[in-house]
Amino acid sequence: MIRPQNSVIVDLAVRIMAPMIQIFAFYVIFHGHYSPGGGFQGGALLAASILLQRVVLGRRRSARSFPPRLAIPFGAVGIAIFAGTGLWPLVTGGNVLQYDYLPLGLSPVFLRNTGILLVEIGIAFAVLGTLVSIYDDLSNFQRKER
Repeated sequence: MIRPQNSVIVDLAVRIMAPMIQIFAFYVIFHGHYSPGGGFQGGALLAASILLQRVVLGRRRSARSFPPRLAIPFGAVGIAIFAGTGLWPLVTGGNVLQYDYLPLGLSPVFLRNTGILLVEIGIAFAVLGTLVSIYDDLSNFQRKER
């Protein structure tokens, strides 16, 4: 199902566009609590850049940039970051997602910004891992690679 394109132009365009999409995705993630966007949109953009490589470059070349075995761990780490950021304040006497109870030693204003950023990063990793894993499973990417 996954066959690389034999076009030098498409290959070059993807190799130029994928890093640009990833840079923009990190911008969306890191500025998500100040402007529209955030973890879900940034994670979807990161996944789109990887899936673009999967479709155009083929199995072997795209697996070098993001191996299929990393998709599920990325999703799990993202869920752990989100859950840890949300549930840690419960352990220390606060409410869910009450960032001023995070044990980071910062002022409340910086704790709020850092807590929101951690949540955005966790969501981005979870979305990235989930979307890439779904694509790999539907296209039998991992099974044919072995």
